[in-house]
Amino acid sequence: MKAKHTNRESWLIAAVECLRPVFSDHGYKVPPCSVTCGWPSKGATAKRSRRIGECWTPKAAADKRAAVFISPVLAAETVAGECGVLAVLVHELVHAVVGVECGHKGAFKQCATAVGLVGKMTSTTAGEELMEQLQGVADELGPYPHGVMNPADAEKSGPKKQGTRMIKCECGECGYTVRTTKKWLEDVGAPHCPQHGAMAFEMPESD
Repeated sequence: MKAKHTNRESWLIAAVECLRPVFSDHGYKVPPCSVTCGWPSKGATAKRSRRIGECWTPKAAADKRAAVFISPVLAAETVAGECGVLAVLVHELVHAVVGVECGHKGAFKQCATAVGLVGKMTSTTAGEELMEQLQGVADELGPYPHGVMNPADAEKSGPKKQGTRMIKCECGECGYTVRTTKKWLEDVGAPHCPQHGAMAFEMPESD
């Protein structure tokens, strides 16, 4: 399928417009909101209970528009393709419609179930009818122009975490050496040579 959008934001902005009827058909109006591909503020890279979408209250924005973030871990290859991205977007738009202060109860649940979201309200999926609607939206939008990002791969490619630094201690008389940590040197003092007593050491400049 030929790409109709060259960047993620234009695809997501167009998706919001396409999804407005999904809400209006059930008596709900999607307010003006900003939408982008970005990391949620909490749990974005968690290995368990990872947050894949987030909606911020209009009160936090200078333009008084709700702000929706779709995690970069979602792409055409994940969570049922574009329909998965759209299902997450629908969930976040429900927050924008009813207000984030509702959490996932009350008005949120009423709106979510009305538009076709099913399952646990904190991690909804699209029901059969909604999935058909989302497939139509996905066909209209074309491919989601974003490559999935894997936090685990980023961790592997980053600098390795330095282990505990061992500090060399040496006897000035015979050269006998041992290594220990800064903690033990500060808490207990220098180790002793079996024959000549306390050993000399130098703390690294960085310490």
